[in-house]
Amino acid sequence: MNANLSASENSKPAPSPRILCLANQKGGVGKTTTAINLGTALAAIGEKVLLVDLDPQGNASTGLGVSQNDRAITSFDVLLGECGLSDAVRATAVPGFDLLPASMDLLGVEVELADNPRRMHRLADALAALPDLQASGGGHYQYVLIDCPPSLNMLTLNAMVAAQSVLVPLQCEFFALEGLNQLTQTIEQVRHSLNPALDIQGIVLTMYDLRNNLSGQVEADVRGHFGALVYQSVIPRNVRVSEAPSFGKPALLYDHKCSGSLAYMKLASELIQRERERAAAA
Repeated sequence: MNANLSASENSKPAPSPRILCLANQKGGVGKTTTAINLGTALAAIGEKVLLVDLDPQGNASTGLGVSQNDRAITSFDVLLGECGLSDAVRATAVPGFDLLPASMDLLGVEVELADNPRRMHRLADALAALPDLQASGGGHYQYVLIDCPPSLNMLTLNAMVAAQSVLVPLQCEFFALEGLNQLTQTIEQVRHSLNPALDIQGIVLTMYDLRNNLSGQVEADVRGHFGALVYQSVIPRNVRVSEAPSFGKPALLYDHKCSGSLAYMKLASELIQRERERAAAA
C-alpha cells in the first residue's frame, strides 16, 4: 500500500510556480535591483526561484555575475523558439536561484516576431515547460520573477501575458503616483485583451530616504490611494545595495547585514505570507 501511495505521489504533476513580472514604465525605480535581491532573499528562505531577464540592457544578468561575453543562449533565443528553457536557464552563485539571461539581441525582437500571430504569447508558451523543468540543485520552481524593460513594448506585454500578477517597484519621488496610474491603465488594457487573470500582486516602495520629507509624503499618498496593495516592507536608499551589481553580486551576498539586504529579506517574508493568504482564499 505504501509503495502504491509512493508511486501515485511520484506520478503527480509538479505544481506550477507563481509567475510575477516586475514592471514600471518609468526607469530608475529599483526594478532590476528588486528582481535580483528579492529573488536572492526568496532563495535564502528556501524557495526555488527563476529570474527571467527580459531587459535588453541585461542588468539583472550582470548583477548576478553573468558577463556579456558569457551569454551564448539568452531569453532572445527562447522567445524566437530557437531553444527551450532547459537549454538557456543557468544556475547563479545563489543556491536555488537560477537565471534566464538577456542580451542586446532583445532590441530586435519586435522585428523578428512582427509576423508571428502569437508574438505576444511567446514567453507564456516557453514558460509552459516550467512544471517539467528541474531547478539547479533539484526540485521545481516556486517563483518566477520576470524583469521587464522600463517601457511598454512587446517584451513587457509578453511578460504581462505570461505572468499571473505584477509586482510594482515604486521610487519615493514626486511623480511616482502619476507613473503608477499609467501602469495600472496598461495592466487594465492587458487584462481586457490578453490576460484576464492578471492583477497587481503588490507595490514596493523603493529608494526611501529618511533624511527628507518627500519620501514620507509619497508613502502616505501611495498608501492612501492603494491601501493594502502596498507592502509594509520599504526598501531604503543604501550605498551597499548600489555597489553590489558592480561586483556581480546580489546585495545579500555583498553585505548581508546592510539595511538594504535586511529590507529585502523582510520583503521576501512578507511576499510569501501574502502568497499563502492568496492560496488559502482561492
